[in-house]
Amino acid sequence: MAAATTSEFGEHGHLAVLDPEFAPFIDFINSQPPSSKTDLGLRRKEFEDGLMAASMKIYAVGLPRESQYNIKDEEIDVAGPPAGKIRVRTLVPTSSEVGKTYPLYVWFHGGGWVVGNVELDDYLLRQLCVEFQMYIASVEYRLAPEHRTPIPQDDCYAGIKWAVENQALLSADVKKGLFIGGMLAGGHLTAVLAQRAQDDPWFEGRPITGQILQIPGLCHPEAVPEEYKASLCSFKQNEFAPILPGEDVGWFYEQLGGSPTSPDVSPLLHPVQAGLPPTVLQICGLDPWRDEALLYSKILEKEGVKTRVHIYPGVPHGFHYFSPNITAAKRWEREYREGLRWILDGAPEV
Repeated sequence: MAAATTSEFGEHGHLAVLDPEFAPFIDFINSQPPSSKTDLGLRRKEFEDGLMAASMKIYAVGLPRESQYNIKDEEIDVAGPPAGKIRVRTLVPTSSEVGKTYPLYVWFHGGGWVVGNVELDDYLLRQLCVEFQMYIASVEYRLAPEHRTPIPQDDCYAGIKWAVENQALLSADVKKGLFIGGMLAGGHLTAVLAQRAQDDPWFEGRPITGQILQIPGLCHPEAVPEEYKASLCSFKQNEFAPILPGEDVGWFYEQLGGSPTSPDVSPLLHPVQAGLPPTVLQICGLDPWRDEALLYSKILEKEGVKTRVHIYPGVPHGFHYFSPNITAAKRWEREYREGLRWILDGAPEV
């Protein structure tokens, strides 16, 4: 890993100094064989056997009783080209109260737009469904490179609208809250869709009331404008970071396709309006995507958007899947829930 304390890495360079509690996990992570970049089937299986299995093991511990929620997979039509179908996994708390409704949370999984599915976060979402008494729709969008930009973005947008249009059937009520969120690539998709919704008359009277961006990628490395270069140092600093090195970031963007400066690829560059919903950001210090998320938070705050930012120094992208019991990982879980509560409570001033 690159040195983390010199001024060449900007005002946030100190955030990449390795967390001593995470240090014991570095050798294990670095000992894993590199993921395939030529065999997509193999890469997806590696993801399922690795990160997805780790997630299910971690969150199985707090899994609520099956009698506390209902789960169902829906298949919905999405436009193209090419048109197709995607899966939306729905979770709703059980209640003895006839006609009870819940706020709606639409979630997008991670995986670099190339791997992953609704199983990745399934056990955690079951917990949140019951704990916060909210309806959750988890969208399994079509993956790149078979389906490049703007298909993943369009699929997720269709997932939001489908959930809202079917809220009566789903025991949801967007008047109680309509918020979106995602981790990894899902965080990127969340930022893109929140921006799209600002200009979409469809959302009049039913606006998105919050967004949760967990370790999101917000700017293609080839699209960084001159004015931002001095602020975006983490891609260089964390070029050889564990879990998500810079080489992998570039490969994922290559699979996603689209113009690097497009709002669908680099939402950081899209003009921000004050109408964006209250935003929670969770950012890792050893992540190549660190500085663009920090810059985005400043842009939002300047525009008057209510924003909560949580930073985890010295740990890499997705660290909590590998080290769920260290202090930073426990803080990640706590602050995620605090962010959800903040949005559900109407995002009071912080």
